[in-house]
Amino acid sequence: MTADQMSAAAKGPATGGGAMSVGARSRTSMTTRRHRAFYMFASPWIIGFLLLTIVPMAYALWLSLTTYDGISPHWRFIGLDNYRELLADPVTWDALGRAGLFAVTSVPLSIVAGLGLAVLVNRPIRARGLFRTLLYLPAVVPPVGAGLAFKSLFDQNSGAANGVLNIFGIDALGWLADPYARYVLLMTVLWAAGNVMIISLAGLQDVPRELHEAARIDGAGAWRTFRSITVPLLSPVLLFQTVTGVIASVQTIMPLLLAAEPTTGGVTAIPQSNYMYMMHVFAEYFALGRYGYASALLWVLFVLILVVTGLIFRFTSGVVFYNVDPEAKK
Repeated sequence: MTADQMSAAAKGPATGGGAMSVGARSRTSMTTRRHRAFYMFASPWIIGFLLLTIVPMAYALWLSLTTYDGISPHWRFIGLDNYRELLADPVTWDALGRAGLFAVTSVPLSIVAGLGLAVLVNRPIRARGLFRTLLYLPAVVPPVGAGLAFKSLFDQNSGAANGVLNIFGIDALGWLADPYARYVLLMTVLWAAGNVMIISLAGLQDVPRELHEAARIDGAGAWRTFRSITVPLLSPVLLFQTVTGVIASVQTIMPLLLAAEPTTGGVTAIPQSNYMYMMHVFAEYFALGRYGYASALLWVLFVLILVVTGLIFRFTSGVVFYNVDPEAKK
């Protein structure tokens, strides 16, 4: 082999290796650019999550281990004393029990009402879009506005509810006091059932019509078709509404907005039946200035919500049916 041939042979592999190296670098560069673009687009959410969720939660956890009151510089670290106190406080347990009872009653009511409305507005009727809009409108009203509206509606002296009762010769009722305050609170939940209706309506429209037609051919009635086909296919939607409904119900501040009169202590006079867990947290924070104790209450609520959510998923795993297996490997 001549010197030129040896030189050409030596240059050949080097040139091929260089081409392969350039291709590999190009692919690496493309992957890097894609990762960079992903994090750039996701950075507003990531930064917001860190600053508005993780940092406040960590700060609240630290506060729960202190006697800080928000004003005085004289506070001290007390460890788990706030948690021991709340576990031994009967007021805390009573408020938690009322919140749990409210969740058990309000969540099924709102789901049933929303699903019933969804079934009605899913039928081929005239002005269906108008009815959907009107039924959904209460769900977009801010909670403060809804609370003030119901407070005016059920006012004992000038409310429209007692005005209707007076027409039938019935004495005015103290709707915003015990024992009627809990029923007014449930009415606010049903009034805003349009949110559940919209989600249920989306689920209903995703149910294949072929299954309903096959059921009718087999002789199944409307109720049997709804119970055996529609509800099982809606089970993921119902599970979502159950979880979000439980979380929202135990954190509701509506009893605070519905309370009749403010007190000199700075906390609204909430009827005993509506004095739920978040009302207790509000009182500890803003009336008594016990930031550490109230932060401990919130962390206990956070853990309880996680536990309850996990139990809901655990006990509904056999009755929720997905069109695609959520645990299937991609």
